[in-house]
Amino acid sequence: MIRSLAAALFLSTAIATPLIAQDAIRSKPTALPVDYAAPAPKDAPYPGGTIKLEVDATDTVQRIFRVKETIPVAAAGPMTLLMPQWLPGNHAPRGQIEKLTGLSFTADGKPLAWKRDPLNVYGFVIDVPQGTKQVVASFQFLSATQPNQGRVVVTPKMLNIQWESVSLYPAGYYTRQIPIQATVTYPDGWQAATALRGKKTGSTVAYETIDYEALQDSPVFAGLHFKPVDLGHNVTLNIVADDADELDAKPDQIARHKKLVDEAGALFGTYHFDHYDFLFAITDEMGGIGLEHHRSSENQVEPGYFKKWGDGDALLDRNLLPHEFTHSWDGKFRRPDLLWTPDFNVPMQDNLLWVYEGQTQFWGYVLGARSGLFSKQETLDAYAHIAAKLDTARGREWRPMEDTTHDPIISARRPKGWSSWQRSEDYYNEGLMIWLEADAIIRQQTRGAKGLDDFARAFFGINPGDWGQVVYNRGDVIKTLNAVAPYDWAGFFQKYVDSTTRETPKGGFTLGGYRLVYGDTPGAITKAAEGSGKFTDQSFGIGMIVKNDGEISNVVWDTPAFKAGLATGSKILAINGDEYSGDVFKAAIKSGKPLQIIVKQDKYYRTLTLAYSGGLRYPRLEKTGEGEGSLDRLLKPKT
Repeated sequence: MIRSLAAALFLSTAIATPLIAQDAIRSKPTALPVDYAAPAPKDAPYPGGTIKLEVDATDTVQRIFRVKETIPVAAAGPMTLLMPQWLPGNHAPRGQIEKLTGLSFTADGKPLAWKRDPLNVYGFVIDVPQGTKQVVASFQFLSATQPNQGRVVVTPKMLNIQWESVSLYPAGYYTRQIPIQATVTYPDGWQAATALRGKKTGSTVAYETIDYEALQDSPVFAGLHFKPVDLGHNVTLNIVADDADELDAKPDQIARHKKLVDEAGALFGTYHFDHYDFLFAITDEMGGIGLEHHRSSENQVEPGYFKKWGDGDALLDRNLLPHEFTHSWDGKFRRPDLLWTPDFNVPMQDNLLWVYEGQTQFWGYVLGARSGLFSKQETLDAYAHIAAKLDTARGREWRPMEDTTHDPIISARRPKGWSSWQRSEDYYNEGLMIWLEADAIIRQQTRGAKGLDDFARAFFGINPGDWGQVVYNRGDVIKTLNAVAPYDWAGFFQKYVDSTTRETPKGGFTLGGYRLVYGDTPGAITKAAEGSGKFTDQSFGIGMIVKNDGEISNVVWDTPAFKAGLATGSKILAINGDEYSGDVFKAAIKSGKPLQIIVKQDKYYRTLTLAYSGGLRYPRLEKTGEGEGSLDRLLKPKT
């Protein structure tokens, strides 16, 4: 407490005096005005006309895309050409500007000087001479030759063209207002699939003229071993594979994919595309991807998807197509208002990803069950695994779920040493759990007459056939929910989205007739994950995941493993005097006695005691009542 004015003045002088003294010996520049080279995008037609883009994709050895782009211009003077930076579906600035090389511009055959915009390094500024009708840009995109350079998109047997990597666009216009016509030359004998339609001459395909926004949203998969499968409703499963025998799908397997398309139509009430192309690569050579587009999706699974249908790896892969297909409605057609941007260099704001991705994750599992891609029990096992994993995210105690929507920008999906405390992109699966509870609440409030299906039809099923975008905010979500079933939905989201919590929402289980319990036997999904990842997952008890060779891949914050001093990246050499193996690890945990561990961290060795007596813990859902509950009804087919 300040006891007198004199004392207050004395303190004020004492604090200010050192700063005044420093002023005498410190130079102080004044900030210069910021001069952005690129004009802000406006919703007006690009006056130059149609851009012509030519891509040579024949180099499958050095994996170089060679590009020629002819850009018509309407006026002389400064012009900025942009490479896309903020990419839809990535939720972050992921454009691979470092791979654009050999850039040159010409006008009437004469070279034009260019300079990079220092405030946006994705922008290239040229001065268009008087009388120029078009500018020609030439460059290469050096796609990754090794995974440590980024995702591999070209192999000797297949390739993936993402247009944002092989094109520039003029700044100053909404990308939907810029017409462009692309032509691609592929390796001889290859077939290509994309949401674009075009005319093939030899190995070259000239695609339809379309706007630049739609071009970016229409990538290509092409390959030597290729097979299209009609799934009905103008939906095609375009399969490209490392080996020809991977294309051999059994009739029952295809029937389940057809039912996925039927079930999605029954759920949403309409299809928001004139045609849809699953771009589906079965490969362990091209890099992994699951990326949504409005009339297509990019999907990669491991070899054996059809050949080893009953194996764990194939089981885990079967959630991919239902998820990405759902995005045609949720994320592409209906999109959060601040996540939609007029071009690919305006920053996106990710706050509503718990709807965009979270509800898509919810419907992906539901449609997987309704179509038969997953059995009901496999779906329940997945829910148990997801909920238990989310409960290990101790970071929820300081970081609200909504803040994880910014994680694609914050961490750029880099590995994390303490992911349970840092949290990651939990809006996917925690979003699923929130929407699972919302469905159960609606069913309870309406005595079973309605469910989240009714929300989906009302929210995502508007404007039949429209493959543009309709944006929304949180208020729109709450308004639609209240129209389906009045409830304190604002408070519901405040509790689960905006606030810190102790555990993931489980009302979808308890209201739906189930509860999460633990036992010493893994469910189908946990078992498949352990087999595929070659590890033992005891996140749920002792608090760590250990690979088959003893390397610790995760330690859960504040668990017995954490308190013993273990860390991610360390390697367990022995437990209780026995050389490490997964069986030795499980037996030691099952004994209920403290574990004596020899561990190597970097070049240092330690012997430690890990006190734990809880035994093996694997999650599963247990029925709590007789008859059919709301969760059972949610998973039943509609067609």
